[in-house]
Amino acid sequence: MNATTRPAVLLIHGGFVDGSGWRGVYDRLRAQGHRVAVVQNPTVSLEGDVAATKQVLDQLDGPAVLVGHSYGGVVVTETGSDPRVAGLVYIAAFAPDKGESVNTLIADPPPGAPVPPILPPQDGYLFLEREKFHDSFAGDLPSDEAAFMADSQVPWGVGALGGTITEPSWRTKPNWYLVAADDRMIPPPAQREMAQRAGASVREVPGSHSVYVSQPQAVADLIHTAVESLS
Repeated sequence: MNATTRPAVLLIHGGFVDGSGWRGVYDRLRAQGHRVAVVQNPTVSLEGDVAATKQVLDQLDGPAVLVGHSYGGVVVTETGSDPRVAGLVYIAAFAPDKGESVNTLIADPPPGAPVPPILPPQDGYLFLEREKFHDSFAGDLPSDEAAFMADSQVPWGVGALGGTITEPSWRTKPNWYLVAADDRMIPPPAQREMAQRAGASVREVPGSHSVYVSQPQAVADLIHTAVESLS
């Protein structure tokens, strides 16, 4: 399979942030000759985010690998059954099963797991407490970068958290998972459990929930491995 027909890469962000955090991964993949697009999820509802992802798929000529961070993993899981999707990559992400949602996955955290500092809903949207954003979401990033991320948060719709999976695409599509060993948003034991359940090829690196920002090379390497194995 040549460079024009090997799967393209779609990078899908999670909750509280937008797609700009993928820049380091994007640059590295582009330097390796990959076709890359970034999906800007509205993060109002799962249905809306699946539709946004399919809009980008519609612009591509050929197959694609979907890459999701955090809540982006839910979008990947629901969208991945599309016949144009060749494989899935989860980056410190939720990988729900049929009937599951972010709400059900976070309902029973492992004993002693950090509690994400999510503020009470405001008009149907969620934010993280600014003063705790660095420690919880971006512990391995410089304080000024974490402050910028905290001050540029994307409102995360309560409806998106409740969006349930109809058919988990990881049951039928090859998939990979990068565990962030120092994550304080999605506990690493939960990440490992979801990856094992999905039958994913797993890599683990030290890193916060923002591992895709702090360790773009490790993330790009896993995506490259996935694409090459499907080419």
